[in-house]
Amino acid sequence: MVHHMEHYQIPLDAAFHALSDPTRRAVINRLMRSPAPVKELAEPFSMGLPAFLKHLRVLEDSGLIATEKTGRIRTCRVRVERLAEGESWLSEQRTLWQARTDRLANYVEIQMSGNENDD
Repeated sequence: MVHHMEHYQIPLDAAFHALSDPTRRAVINRLMRSPAPVKELAEPFSMGLPAFLKHLRVLEDSGLIATEKTGRIRTCRVRVERLAEGESWLSEQRTLWQARTDRLANYVEIQMSGNENDD
């Protein structure tokens, strides 16, 4: 378990940090449809290009997107494998917590049935 945490720690921290911002989540949502040039990605947001580029830098540094420059156009795409790593970690956590809540429910049920027999 600790080994898994160490394996995930740095990439997950960066990914969840990147996804903590609504602008960056919107960019990821848009890129899930198809790759897009930076100019197109920036259009819906009411901020200057330098501020928007900072958001893209955070996404790229986290490994959630990749960019490629062709001529004067920089195109961004989602790195779905990085999203899958986060989804895998969340799935593991969900499984662990579900098992814990199931055990708690069983314990409560046993305690309640024991109290009914005492009456």
